[in-house]
Amino acid sequence: MPTMNISLPDPMKRYVEERVASGTYSSVSEYVRELVRADQKRQQTRSKLEDALLEGLASGPGEGATPEFWARVQEDVSRRVAEGRTSPPDTFD
Repeated sequence: MPTMNISLPDPMKRYVEERVASGTYSSVSEYVRELVRADQKRQQTRSKLEDALLEGLASGPGEGATPEFWARVQEDVSRRVAEGRTSPPDTFD
């Protein structure tokens, strides 16, 4: 496997070494590979979300998206954030 050298400030280097020393990762390379995989997944998710949003915008106004509906959505999201819940609801009703 090809290698790559990176430079980190001392605090970041210590943090990475602590993560490996904790036993969560077996090596610095494993830790960095996990970070790259997580970033790739975030990018894929973001791309899918952007595509879905653009598709939604292109489809025109939706039926039932009244000011009252959006008020309920905002209340539900605010409640979920206050409760520490991050998963989206199945519906907003």
